[in-house]
Amino acid sequence: MSQTDKSAPNIESVLHEARVFPPPKAFARGAHLKSLAQYRQLYRESIQAPERFWGRQAKDELVWFRPWKKVLRWNEPFAKWFVGGRLNVCYNCLDRHLGTPTANRAALVWEGEPAAPGKPGEERVLTYQQLHREVCQFANVLKRNGIAKGDRVIIYLPMVPEAAIAMLACARIGAVHSVVFGGFSAQSVADRICDSQAKLVITADGGFRRGSVVQLKKNVDEALGLRDASGDRLAKSVQRVIVLRRAGNDIHIEEDRDVWWHRELEYVGAHCPAAQLESEHPLFILYTSGSTGKPKGVLHTTAGYLLAARMTTRYVFDLRETDVYWCTADVGWVTGHSYVVYGPLANGTTSLMYEGAPNFPEPDRFWRIVEKYGVTVLYTAPTAIRAFMKWGEDWPRKHDLSSLRLLGTVGEPINPEAWIWYHRVIGAKRCPIVDTWWQTETGNIMITPLPGATPTKPGSATLPFFGVLPEVVDDQGNPVPRGTGGKLVIRRPWPSMLRGIWGDPQRYREVYWSEIKHSYFTGDGCRQDPDGYFWIVGRIDDVLNVAGHRIGTAEVESALVSNSKVAEAAVVGRPDELKGQALVAFVTLKTDVHATPELRGELRDHVAKEIGPVAKPDDIRFAEALPKTRSGKIMRRLLKQIAAGTEIKGDTTTLEDFSVLARLSQAEE
Repeated sequence: MSQTDKSAPNIESVLHEARVFPPPKAFARGAHLKSLAQYRQLYRESIQAPERFWGRQAKDELVWFRPWKKVLRWNEPFAKWFVGGRLNVCYNCLDRHLGTPTANRAALVWEGEPAAPGKPGEERVLTYQQLHREVCQFANVLKRNGIAKGDRVIIYLPMVPEAAIAMLACARIGAVHSVVFGGFSAQSVADRICDSQAKLVITADGGFRRGSVVQLKKNVDEALGLRDASGDRLAKSVQRVIVLRRAGNDIHIEEDRDVWWHRELEYVGAHCPAAQLESEHPLFILYTSGSTGKPKGVLHTTAGYLLAARMTTRYVFDLRETDVYWCTADVGWVTGHSYVVYGPLANGTTSLMYEGAPNFPEPDRFWRIVEKYGVTVLYTAPTAIRAFMKWGEDWPRKHDLSSLRLLGTVGEPINPEAWIWYHRVIGAKRCPIVDTWWQTETGNIMITPLPGATPTKPGSATLPFFGVLPEVVDDQGNPVPRGTGGKLVIRRPWPSMLRGIWGDPQRYREVYWSEIKHSYFTGDGCRQDPDGYFWIVGRIDDVLNVAGHRIGTAEVESALVSNSKVAEAAVVGRPDELKGQALVAFVTLKTDVHATPELRGELRDHVAKEIGPVAKPDDIRFAEALPKTRSGKIMRRLLKQIAAGTEIKGDTTTLEDFSVLARLSQAEE
C-alpha cells in the first residue's frame, strides 16, 4: 500500500458513525441560501402554491418579450408552462448581459487537448460580447443554408466553443438542435437524423482524443450513406453539412452538400435579432444513450427548461460574480446542455470547457486546469472520482487547488468512500459537496443539497429542489416507510420536465406514466432515511433477485469500494440455476495492491460483513480497468455479457478502450 493510502482515514469507521457534514459557517454567510429553515420555507411555498411560486420566479429570473397568461396547463401527462408568453433562450443567455459589466467578462474559457506531455493545449477565451457576435453570425449562416424556425439540426462536434455557438445559434432563430455525442457511431448519427428528420448536420473534420483524431466527418459521410432493409437511405432528410476545420486532416467534401464553417462566415453579417418564441417552442431533442431499438428522443422546450437551468445553476452551485465554473461533461449529454451552456450563461458566469480526457497526457490533467484557471466550482462524475482515487493522491497534491470552494457530482450515485476522498483530498475538507440526482428527462437537477443550507451525508442526494415532489413507493404506488427501498416517482409536474418523446406521444405515456398511476416513474430505486434524505440506489433494472432476495448492485459496489484496497467495482447479475441470479463483481485495485485468491476471499467476506451473507458476490474478477464510455460511464451491459459468457453484442463505438474487453474476457474466473 502506498504512503498516501496509509494516511487516509478509516472509511468504515467514518461510515459507521453516519457522519453529517453541516454547511461550513464561512461558506454559509455568503451563500444564496443561508439556512435549512430558509430552504424549507421556500420549498414549502413551491409545493403548496406552485403556480404563485413559479410565476414569481419566471418574472424575476427571465427576460420576456411578452408575459404569459397562465403559469401551468396540466393535461396529464402533458404539461404546458407559462402559456402565452414569448421569450428566447439565446437572448436570455447573451443579449441580457450586453450593456452591463458582464459583457466584458469571460463567458467561455476553452482548453483543447494537449498534443503530448509538456506541450500545452490550444486556448481560447470568449467574452459575452464576443460570444454574442459569433452566435449571431453563425445564426445567419444557418439561415443562409435554409434553416428556419422549427427545423431540426444535428450537432456532431468535438468539445470546442463552436459546439456551444451552434446550440445558441439554433436557439436564437428557433431551430431545434439535437446534439450527438462525438463518440457515437455513424449508425447512431443516422438513426437520430432519421428520427428527427433533420435538414442540416454540423460537424468537424475531426476532434482530438488521447492524441488521436476522431473521424467525425467520415462518420457523417458514412451515416448519410446508410440504408434500411428496404434500401431507402436513413438520413435522406439532410440537405446540407457544415464542416468546422478543427483537426486539419484530409476529408471528403461532397459538392452541393458540404460547406466549410469558416467560408460561410464570409458571406454573412453579425446582426441577427433573436426570434420571439412561444414558451413551449421546442428547444432541443436529446436521444437517450444505451437504449435498444428505436432511439428515444427526449424533447425539451423553451421557458420552463431555461427557468430551471438558471435557478438550479445559481442555487446548487451558489454562483458568484468571481466564479470560474467547470462542469466536465461533454455537451453531447444533458449535463453539458444544462450546466456547461444554458445554465451558466443565463447567470452570466464564466464556464470552462475542456476537449480531452482526464488522464491525458498524464493523470493530473484536471488538476493542472484547476490550478491554471483558478477554478472555483468543479462538477464531475463519481466514475471520474473513483479513477482519481485509483491513480493516487500524489497527482492532485502536485497542484494548488486552493481556488476551489465547491465540489459537485453528477451521473450516478456516489459511493460514500469516493465522497469522503473527494471532500478530503480535492476539497481539503473546506468545500461543500453537492451530490445531485436528475435525468435527461427531468432537464435539470431535482434532488440536491443547497450548499449554504443543507447538511450533507456521504452518498445521499439529500433533499428535493424547489417544486419537486418525489416519493418512494411500492409496486402499487403506495408510499413505503422510511428506511425501506422502493421506486422513486415524481408526483407533480415541474417546469423543466420533458414534454414528450419526439414524434411518439404514446411511447411517452407508456414509458414514463404507466408504471405508477398519476406519477412520473424515474426508473430508479431509492430509499428515504429517518431525516427524509433520499438515497438513490441505482436503476430498478440493477436490482437483482438472488435466491428470493432483492439486492441492489450499487449497494454491493459501495461495500466493495469501502475496502481500502479497492479502487472501483462494478457488479452485475448472471443467470444461475439455483439462485435465479448470481452476483459477479468486476474489481480494479489501488496502485501497489496485487490480486490474490486470498484477497478475493477477503472481499467476499467484507461484503458479507457490510450488507449480509446474501449479498456476498459469487464471483470476483480482478481487472486492470473497466469498460467505459468516453463520458466515463461503466458499460454494465458489456459486463453482463462477459459474466454470462455470451457473445459481446450491441453498439460498442462509444467504448473508450477496446482492449479492456479482451482483457476482461480472458480474466481468470
